[in-house]
Amino acid sequence: MKQLEEALRNWLAQAGIEYSDAEFSDFKKRMIRNAWGKIVKERMDERIIIKNAVDTATIVMPNARVGEAYRTDVPFCVEGVEDYVIEGLEPTGLNYYKTEGQGFTIQGTPQPEDIKGGDFPLVLRYRPYNLLEGEPWLERKLNFIVNPDPRSLWQNIPTPEDIEYYKPDSDMEYVKVEATPEGLPRKDIVAASQRGRSHAHEGKPRDDHFKLHFCEQTEWYIMAVADGAGSARYSREGSRIACETAVEHCTAALASNNDFGKAIYNYHFDKDSAEARKAVGNMIYSIVGNAALKAHNAIKQEAERKEGARLKDYATTLLLAICRRFDFGWVIASFWVGDGAMCVYNAEEHTADMLGMPDEGEYAGQTRFLTMPEIFTDQQAFVKRLRFKVYQDFTALLMMTDGVSDPKFETDANLQNIDKWDTLWQDLKDGGVELTDDNEQSQQQLLAWLDFWDRGNHDDRTLAILY
Repeated sequence: MKQLEEALRNWLAQAGIEYSDAEFSDFKKRMIRNAWGKIVKERMDERIIIKNAVDTATIVMPNARVGEAYRTDVPFCVEGVEDYVIEGLEPTGLNYYKTEGQGFTIQGTPQPEDIKGGDFPLVLRYRPYNLLEGEPWLERKLNFIVNPDPRSLWQNIPTPEDIEYYKPDSDMEYVKVEATPEGLPRKDIVAASQRGRSHAHEGKPRDDHFKLHFCEQTEWYIMAVADGAGSARYSREGSRIACETAVEHCTAALASNNDFGKAIYNYHFDKDSAEARKAVGNMIYSIVGNAALKAHNAIKQEAERKEGARLKDYATTLLLAICRRFDFGWVIASFWVGDGAMCVYNAEEHTADMLGMPDEGEYAGQTRFLTMPEIFTDQQAFVKRLRFKVYQDFTALLMMTDGVSDPKFETDANLQNIDKWDTLWQDLKDGGVELTDDNEQSQQQLLAWLDFWDRGNHDDRTLAILY
């Protein structure tokens, strides 16, 4: 301080200024105060410039989602910022690290058991280059969003048991078929049906249904899968009646028709014979075609019995197949009305043979139902719904409602894409469904697999497999 005073007095003397001690003291105070104020203002101006640069810097952090791996690289480099930290990420389960001179990265996986989702306030706390020791860092507030796991938003309200035509929210069955007396393994059947999330969210019943049967007497496998229309108030009963009636008819018809096997043999040995082909066709019409007609009539009778009900209140699709192994190969006959999928899949030969295709109504997006009288009045169109073919062997006969086919195939055209069927078959294996001989646990495994998540597809799901 003494040196400063001497320097000031020398400057005044050189300027020829005379002053009193009081004047000199006032001059010294003013000069120090002015210098101090200028320096403080300069420092504040510098910080304002840095703060404005930080506040206007583009910091974009896409939303994270609970249960999904997340990573985002955020560029951040502002002149005058010597260091910074990100605070507030701890509740999200995410972490960040800085990339020298480039910005920072946020990554990790928000876990469902730790976080439900929501808005999380973050703080970018930073130190300007001219910050003095003991002074607080500056900050910019940020908002980070973690979207909830969509699956956690769905409610699972049990179907009231006191409603008309109550049906359990899920069903499963495994039909074990013992080897032949000669020790030749025979195929088994497994099926599962799960109420869709859209129905579960509102406590509504499952509309899908299935029915499986293997007749030891005739060695015929019989399978039916049906999807009740979501817009029809009693469709859950329509699908049940359709499956039960169709399988019951086929079982009785196959047991009482000894000529069917003979007709199939005649056709196999003389495929060019119009008479042999006609005989098989007539019997398939009588067995499989009449099964569909009887199912229609049974639903019609129920609608007439119930006061205030109409036939279309029971609207349902129907996939029906009968299958038996002969010494020359497997014979499969089928009927199909509505959507979904029914396919004979051979993984070894890399083939997928559709037993029909989803058929639409008058307008796109509609489907036809077993309950529509016109299905049976147009004879030529009805016959086209029947299929008959002999296969040397196959990996699986798969029948499914559109709750499975829509998410797994996306379009009707993809139903004829063998790669899609390969993917589905692998998906079943990867999903824990062990389609091996005598695996009675496959029914539970298949039911668990049906709970797969596919955004936008939350319909009832039913899948039956002969393998």
